[in-house]
Amino acid sequence: MALLITWWLGYIGSHTAVVFANAWYDVVLVDNLSNSKRSVLEHINSLTPKPLTFYHCDIGDQEALSKIFASHSLDAVIHFAAYKAVGESCEKPFVYYKNNIEGSLALFELMDRYNVKHIIFSSSATVYDQTCIPPFLETDRLGTTNPYATTKLVIEHLLHDLALHKWFRAVCLRYFNPIGAHPSWTIGEDPAGIPNNLLPYIFRVADWSLAKVSVFGNDYVTRDGTWVRDYIHVMDIAQAHILAYEKKWLPNFETFNIGTGEWSTVLEIIDLVQKITGKEIPYELAPRRPWDVAVLLPNPDKAKRILWREAIRTVEDAIHDGWKFIQWF
Repeated sequence: MALLITWWLGYIGSHTAVVFANAWYDVVLVDNLSNSKRSVLEHINSLTPKPLTFYHCDIGDQEALSKIFASHSLDAVIHFAAYKAVGESCEKPFVYYKNNIEGSLALFELMDRYNVKHIIFSSSATVYDQTCIPPFLETDRLGTTNPYATTKLVIEHLLHDLALHKWFRAVCLRYFNPIGAHPSWTIGEDPAGIPNNLLPYIFRVADWSLAKVSVFGNDYVTRDGTWVRDYIHVMDIAQAHILAYEKKWLPNFETFNIGTGEWSTVLEIIDLVQKITGKEIPYELAPRRPWDVAVLLPNPDKAKRILWREAIRTVEDAIHDGWKFIQWF
């Protein structure tokens, strides 16, 4: 039996594909290459015991995807395929609704048709209602502040329906901020154009590709006035997927926070990057952005208790690996 991974050439997907392949699972990979590079495949294959099966295909293309389902005996889907830039989603909400929601619906329909009922879904910390008091529990109230988050929450609701009425087994992993790179430093976060996430942007400043970091808001009620996040090494996130897949006894629908339980402000991350890289990181204060929230932190105890997983890498480890990847390439 094989596993289908959608958008595996992306950041988290590529690391997860390596983890599954090195555990000797047969992995079938699908990506439309809209925000990734085919060259990543060569690096991934260098980290795995055998070459992986890859199809250049969009998950919204039911005809092409149906042929993939028909050609393989699939046991589960690891679903990453989504646009993920919060700011861009506010500017182009219909693009996000169409790609993230409609594409997922097409995938779920084929899963039902071919009786592939097990799915691990890449959800997000952004599904939590910001009136809740962090750190968030999986049982806290849900609500969104931007279209990207809305697409994630809608898909969670769809999977809950499918678990109730079509016997799907769905696990939704709500990530908090992934950073870092594979310890080989051959794959990592390499976004096209100007990065949307904080650490890749800081790295572009550190290597002089960009002039300075904009710090959006310094008047939040936090220890230095900048917003707070839980940063987790991408390899810890990748390994959470295999643990979630292997827990066959989980309920038909389950959610888990995937984080460290530790937190850092924007200015603290800038300071850590300066210390680890030895580079000066110029920054300027800028107005708050409407979609940013002050504190986005998980309570990861449920994942520790049920998935038997706990983040084993520090934020310093992640920054070190991420910077080594940038230098390597």
